[in-house]
Amino acid sequence: MATLLNMPAIVADATDAVLHAWMIPVGAPFSAGDALAEIETEKATVELEAETAGRIAHVLVDSGTSVPVGAPIAVVAAEGDDAAEIQRVLASATTAASSTAGTVAPDGPGPETVPGSVPEGAGAALAAAPESEQAPRLFASPLARRLAKEAGVDLDALRGSGPSGRIIRSDVERAIGQRQASAASSTARPAAQTQPEPPTLVTDGEAGERIPLTRMRQTIARRLTESKTQVPHFYLSAEVRMDELLALRAELNASGGQKITVNDLVVRAIALALAEVPQANVSWGGDHLVQHRTSDVSVAIATEGGLFTPVVRGAESRSIGAVSADIADFARRAQDGKIRPEELVGGSFSVSNLGMYGTREFSAILNPPQAGILAVGAAEPRAVVREGEIEVATMMTCTLSADHRAIDGAVAAQLLRAFQRRMEQPLSVLR
Repeated sequence: MATLLNMPAIVADATDAVLHAWMIPVGAPFSAGDALAEIETEKATVELEAETAGRIAHVLVDSGTSVPVGAPIAVVAAEGDDAAEIQRVLASATTAASSTAGTVAPDGPGPETVPGSVPEGAGAALAAAPESEQAPRLFASPLARRLAKEAGVDLDALRGSGPSGRIIRSDVERAIGQRQASAASSTARPAAQTQPEPPTLVTDGEAGERIPLTRMRQTIARRLTESKTQVPHFYLSAEVRMDELLALRAELNASGGQKITVNDLVVRAIALALAEVPQANVSWGGDHLVQHRTSDVSVAIATEGGLFTPVVRGAESRSIGAVSADIADFARRAQDGKIRPEELVGGSFSVSNLGMYGTREFSAILNPPQAGILAVGAAEPRAVVREGEIEVATMMTCTLSADHRAIDGAVAAQLLRAFQRRMEQPLSVLR
């Protein structure tokens, strides 16, 4: 029996998500477990998997469209479903779409349908209901309405280029561009000789390319701004001598098999330090602190699409090999956008390592409600004093950012010292 495929609640408390891309073409069969579409949430781009076998008979939402959770995005047909059955489901989709204020309508060409699978005219079920069922209104996509509102563009003055004269994003952007060009032209006119020539305004096209923010980029910007302006950060730094740890790592990797990275050892060492100084393994709860029972370390992984922070859970009680395997797996899947939402929540502490880029030292911004993050710089030869003599040693600067509401300075200092001691006595990291 044909059914509606609705936008799932990928992330808890989410009200909407973006249908990033369809992965199964209209009419193509799929099996249970196949990826039907990529869904972009605030935290990651994840795959929407099919629960049963079938085929996509009708696509209701184009790629790049923001869709409310629970709204219909496609009609899925089972084997033997005829055109009448699919039309019946399309009719129910019209009702579902109207309940979400029409936001499932795509911004651009109309939805795709399997040729011959639906009687002529059924493809317009979501584009327009019968006149008797609608109040007179301006036809514009939700994205076009939002852009027009933000830019102060009067939609009534625009002529839509979409289906049935519908106003779409490009119509609004064209109007914005014309307005900017007009403003630039008016300010560039020759002024009276008694007045200095006014400067010429630079339009967006001349200044550079406008790159729309993804939902993940918007979320990163919002959360980091909130963290830096609302959380009282303080910072402590330590110089870690790395010679023994690097020698041990080389010995481990020379034995073959899985390669251990410096970052793997850092994550394991800070997890053990958190177990040693549990007062630092806390999160801010507003009117209380959350005391974590395990060291669940979020590891920052940079990708072209943004920053992922998957969590290595219980890192203090796992072997260095297990920790390393987790981080390597996260790094591979992050580049492909395959990190699952549940892997991004619940961390008690974060590690951000920019040493591989040659950064000597930096201070990281906290990831609330976590109360601590360790910024790791590059390991490099430096002149150090030991027993009154100057010698060359491989040193690494690590900076701890802490939330002063949750962690006092003395506790933070104890945590950083415990971490430094384990890094400089690397056999303790392997136990």
